[in-house]
Amino acid sequence: MKSQHKAGIYETYGKRFLDIGGSLLFLLLFWWLYLLIAVLVRIKLGSPVLFKQPRPGKNEALFNLYKFRTMTDRRDKAGELLPDEERLTAFGRTLRSLSMDELPEIWLIFLGKMSFVGPRPLLSRYLDRYNAHQHRRHEVKPGLTGYAQVHGRNALSWEEKFDMDVWYVDHLSFWVDMKILLDTVRVVARREGISSGTSVTMEEFMGTSPEEQVNG
Repeated sequence: MKSQHKAGIYETYGKRFLDIGGSLLFLLLFWWLYLLIAVLVRIKLGSPVLFKQPRPGKNEALFNLYKFRTMTDRRDKAGELLPDEERLTAFGRTLRSLSMDELPEIWLIFLGKMSFVGPRPLLSRYLDRYNAHQHRRHEVKPGLTGYAQVHGRNALSWEEKFDMDVWYVDHLSFWVDMKILLDTVRVVARREGISSGTSVTMEEFMGTSPEEQVNG
């Protein structure tokens, strides 16, 4: 994917410096929290403790995303996985509401695959469903949190979320990042926008219709 985005000094040097320092400090201070959550996940949900899935990062290059597991592997009589709402346990809901399932991503920030702030890394199968505008969300590194996550999270429509992601790409700065990080603390504390109106997480993105593009 050819990027339209030109990285400034902050994005090229300052943002990476803050990502390395912040992630290393967090890992050193809260290693015990990772251990505690891993033990609880193993007891309550079984193995594996971590959920692993390829996701597109900057310039749509794939990397492996890791999260703490929040759902069981319950299947129907045909051997198919049950819907998310039937596999998501009370323990899993708590991890998600506090965003603790996302903690393994701190390691990916340290490695440079992600940043503290940026568009959330979504499913790789969505790549063929984006329009040209929506593809622009991949012009920067994906983030642990982002502009869309502090302005509605899963309560937003996909189109609203992608518009906010592209807004962030075009307005990336130190002050925007600091504002998003502070707002993230508020959103997590209030447990806002965890679910969409009809799903425990977010419905699958099937693409934006021409009518929606015009109306948007």
